[in-house]
Amino acid sequence: MLQSRALEIWVGLFVAIGLVALFFLAMTVSNLSDLDTDEGYRIIARFENSGSLKVRSPVSIAGVRIGRVRKIWFDEDKYQAVVEMNIESQYNKLPIDTSASILTAGLLGEQYVGLKSGGADEYLKDGEEIELTQSAIVLEEVIGRFLFSKAEGAGDEGKKKQE
Repeated sequence: MLQSRALEIWVGLFVAIGLVALFFLAMTVSNLSDLDTDEGYRIIARFENSGSLKVRSPVSIAGVRIGRVRKIWFDEDKYQAVVEMNIESQYNKLPIDTSASILTAGLLGEQYVGLKSGGADEYLKDGEEIELTQSAIVLEEVIGRFLFSKAEGAGDEGKKKQE
């Protein structure tokens, strides 16, 4: 009886530790573990396609997270996705010719904004816009282009054999 009670306690403890670990994993994957404040400055970038970029997605430069996506909306005049990013105040020397791309990280396909710094002497200020952007790559479009080029190439080979 005493041995069975000890086994139940160990099993319960193991399950509790597993639930705590699962909670921390969920917080990490959902980006909710970082309790960021809105300190810093905001910059804006426009993309033809924002893919599955989400609010609170990371903004990084050279692999270092320097901010988060604050807001995403559709500009009805220019038919583009507008992404507002909050950059931490310690990273206040981003050149005005910095470029922004929507990239994919990890096996889960999480998308983030990757910045590449330019060489200008002037820096982006609060509310300014990044002019050079590259939209998210849509996998379906890439596969469609590949298949179309293969089908077109196969048709050309058939014509050469007939001649």
